[in-house]
Amino acid sequence: MIEKLSLTCDGRLSHRQLACCHSYCGLPLEGKDMLIYSNVSNVEKELEPLRLTGHHGEISAMTFGKGSRPVLLCSASADYIIIWDIELCQKRTQEGKVAAGTVIGTSLGEVVHLAFCLSDERVAACSGATVYVLSSKRPDVISTLTNHLGPLTSAEFCPWNKDILVTTSEDRTFKVWDLKTETVSYQSFVLSASPLLSVLFLEENRHLITGSTDGQLWCFTFPDDHKCHLVTKMDLQKMEKRHQLHQLTVSYPTGGAEHSAVDKVETSKPVLRMASCSSLTDTKSVHEKNNSWLCIGSSDGLYVVDLATSELLTVLYFKDYHSLSITLAGSWAISSGWDKAMVFLVSSLFTSCVVLLELHLSDLERNWACGEGLSVYPSSPLLPASPLNAAFKKKEPNLPKKKGGIMEQPLVFHSKVRSSGYTSAPRRMMFSPKTNIQKKPSSKKVTNNTGFLLSDYPADSAAPTIPHSHLSTGNKPVYCFQYSGDGKQILCGLGDSSVLLYKSSLTGNPTVYTGHDKPVSSVSWSLNRQWWLSASEDQSLRIWTLGSAEPAIILGNSAFSKPIRSAQFYYLDKFLLLGSGPSLCLYLYNVDITRDNIKRYQQRSAVKLASRITTASSADITALSAISDFFSYIVLVCGSDRSIQVFDMNKGTVASEVPDAHSRAIHCVTQNKGSMFSTQAPDSYNLFLTSAVTDGVKIWDLRTLRCVRRYENHVNRCHPCLSAISPCGRFIASGSEDSCAYVYDIRSSSYLHKLQKHADTVLSVTFNPATPQLLTGTLDGKLRLFQSSSGACLSHDNSTAVHSIPNMTA
Repeated sequence: MIEKLSLTCDGRLSHRQLACCHSYCGLPLEGKDMLIYSNVSNVEKELEPLRLTGHHGEISAMTFGKGSRPVLLCSASADYIIIWDIELCQKRTQEGKVAAGTVIGTSLGEVVHLAFCLSDERVAACSGATVYVLSSKRPDVISTLTNHLGPLTSAEFCPWNKDILVTTSEDRTFKVWDLKTETVSYQSFVLSASPLLSVLFLEENRHLITGSTDGQLWCFTFPDDHKCHLVTKMDLQKMEKRHQLHQLTVSYPTGGAEHSAVDKVETSKPVLRMASCSSLTDTKSVHEKNNSWLCIGSSDGLYVVDLATSELLTVLYFKDYHSLSITLAGSWAISSGWDKAMVFLVSSLFTSCVVLLELHLSDLERNWACGEGLSVYPSSPLLPASPLNAAFKKKEPNLPKKKGGIMEQPLVFHSKVRSSGYTSAPRRMMFSPKTNIQKKPSSKKVTNNTGFLLSDYPADSAAPTIPHSHLSTGNKPVYCFQYSGDGKQILCGLGDSSVLLYKSSLTGNPTVYTGHDKPVSSVSWSLNRQWWLSASEDQSLRIWTLGSAEPAIILGNSAFSKPIRSAQFYYLDKFLLLGSGPSLCLYLYNVDITRDNIKRYQQRSAVKLASRITTASSADITALSAISDFFSYIVLVCGSDRSIQVFDMNKGTVASEVPDAHSRAIHCVTQNKGSMFSTQAPDSYNLFLTSAVTDGVKIWDLRTLRCVRRYENHVNRCHPCLSAISPCGRFIASGSEDSCAYVYDIRSSSYLHKLQKHADTVLSVTFNPATPQLLTGTLDGKLRLFQSSSGACLSHDNSTAVHSIPNMTA
């Protein structure tokens, strides 16, 4: 931050509205006059400031127009409200004439705030509990609006609708006015215990932001019907603490942060003024927005917040710049970002000093342009010492060879032995071809029931929001889901330690698999869809094959000292990956489905530990995720210490770490894996989601390991509600404790749809990889299937069928 100008006035201007735009800045002089300075630097000579006279009372508010040509200035005092054409006034002054303005209002009281509309045709003047809408060309009061219970503090015209005005007041509410009817279209609830001070429109995503004197900010959607709903709430003090803690952790990674932290007196951080600025960092992220930065002028400095993530990017404190003439601010005037620079006019809180500051956005962007350079795609071949090389060894001495289940069995223990030749009549003809057989048409070969599973996933389809079917699993919580890769089957892990295997349409009776002693924490399909695994809180992992009621592999007993929180197949199904306690375990396995009818207790399948890696902080693993559809070295691990750790399995080490990624321990991490039916841009696969209780859902970019967006419209206070990314990469679904499932657009922080009609907390959500369908599971054991409105994706049944099954007990 550079101080371009410093002035000492004849009185304090700490609570007055000053004027600043990209070309000029203005401030009162001697109470009744005004000085207008040019913000454009002139190398040849310093231009004299323009002095404007015409008020008889003390000037209380000033503002510049939104247009660039001509530049208009509106000033207000108790006697007059005057409009000035700055360029015309400069011309008249150079000709030796007196600069004059146009009086548009007379004796409207003490005006505390002025605001132009986008076209500069109208001006809103806040005086007491009344807002006057005036014409900027003639002395005409267009509207007089009175409905607030306290004095007004700010007003702002809607940029995309000139007939909409929003006002804030000391009664701690904001109101949306329809200027055509001069009525209130929407009135907010009481937002805070402190008065609201400022309001700002964001035209890009049509949001409304308001701030209070205690540092609280609320971001609302602003739809056409003006029924605003809350997107996110921010607290400058809490964001500042998280930012400072993160900076200390980065500066002292070995634990020396506690020696650097000193006790500080907490001060209030009023939101005096806000302005949006463009983040012009040249990143290639598919879904990353580049205009979500918000500059907030407070009493102790300038705060830069990323609205997409609700996180504080940086703070520019006055105290850190010893060359500045002020230490505490009383009022701010902020211009728009032009030529990668922003201009601020700031008045001192306790002295009569006013300074003009300039900030280059490139200085802020440079701090955020560098990344970690990580990617889910491997950038180098396997190292000789990599634990992943174990999958390509030709000899595996510890794994038994596959043996036939009948060749080595004693003859006397069988009633029928094929090799004896006595069980059937002798053959008289070795081969007898069947001829003249009419081929019967088969309706089961390719039917409408599975036809949609053979087509590409529609990339432009709407979100699945139409209820299609539902059923009950017997009042047992549904903790986890996973569709098979072809989208034909779905695994459901329940709280009664069983696993149910359904068809994707949820029709027919499910196959029940039992064997665990505690709730199932995760399920995972193999790529060939011939076997799948289940992990449980009973410290065991089981691999099952289709058509068999007994597991092919049981891994547990004394192998793990703590429950398995998450498990899956990894590296094109060559490994088993699981987390237990602080250890990330990598196992080689060999599934042998043959069995000895006599020694059925002997397990022919084998498992061998390939690698065991401990988390950097020795914290217990709460969730993990890796991509098995192609060779990838990256494994994402979330710990009980609220961190995200990126493991490089090629090196067998922790490649990077994000400390304090959430305010609570992360219970869900989900990568954008796409599906075999959809195609996305390669960079999209570097996005992943994390969820934590009371801290919403965050989406991260693996290349920079920074949060790029945050979703917190859903309710998640105590239960581990899961989240999922659609195969097309456009939607995010999340469970919620208000008996609803929420569907978000990945490019926006506000939700698209709120799926109701659930009877209890929605714990699990998942998308079908082959067709636009969403499956939800609740705490009371109910499954509900939603489909998209873009055509009949369930062509075999277009009705809203309701199926139910009896209580499933082990």
